[in-house]
Amino acid sequence: MPCRFPVSPNTIPTGTFYKAPLAVDSSGNFIADPNAGALWDPTIAGRADSGARKLAAGWELSSTHQLAASGATPTSYTSPAGNGSAYAFSSNVWKAGDFYSATFDTVGYSNVSFAWDMTRSSTGPATWIIEMSVNGGAFTALNSFALSSSITFSATTYNPLATNTLNLGAAADNAASVTVRIRALVDSVNSTNVFQAGGTARIDNVMVNGTLVPSPGAAALVGLGRVGDRIEWETAPHGDPVRRFIFPLTDPTMPACRQNRRSSRSRLA
Repeated sequence: MPCRFPVSPNTIPTGTFYKAPLAVDSSGNFIADPNAGALWDPTIAGRADSGARKLAAGWELSSTHQLAASGATPTSYTSPAGNGSAYAFSSNVWKAGDFYSATFDTVGYSNVSFAWDMTRSSTGPATWIIEMSVNGGAFTALNSFALSSSITFSATTYNPLATNTLNLGAAADNAASVTVRIRALVDSVNSTNVFQAGGTARIDNVMVNGTLVPSPGAAALVGLGRVGDRIEWETAPHGDPVRRFIFPLTDPTMPACRQNRRSSRSRLA
């Protein structure tokens, strides 16, 4: 995320829906901590950042739950350590049908794939499904998976076992709007199958990769090389140094963010 979520008393986000925050200073520049005098603009929350710090309308990362609370436990949204990054997106009170969701466009791109890092607590939902909707259509199932609670996240060490990648297929090519949701198929339960409101699931480094489809003139300029692009909701870079659209989970002044911009120029030159 671009910053940690609110942590002061009575300000931790709760409820059935939450978009990861974006905090800006008085000049509209991203800052790392919304708890330190930032201007909080809910109209831009959850959006991805396109290249040179430009927000892209329609690119959003969010979490949706059926219950605002379970007993004395509210559905809360927090930002614990990510997978090799400072912060991740975490929530509790998971019921079957609750989900994380990423929305983006793929106009001008083909061979689109979706990647995400994910873990859970010992009582978080163990079985999930990936679904996709294109241009507002019905959601279709792409794949299901079991999520192990033994996968660990660390702010300083990337764990490749947490990373999942899925090809979205031709239906996601050149689309004005694509939504991918990661939906729980079971409740948060303990070993005796009793619901546990405190069970959590955590997501990080959500990435959408695609191949730019150049015009005939552009193809002549770039030769036979593939031109790649990436949309990301990530906290720190890993993998191939391709150009990235980033939902900036870290301070944009940090070296990792500067490295992303350098990688962009070198790959597409």
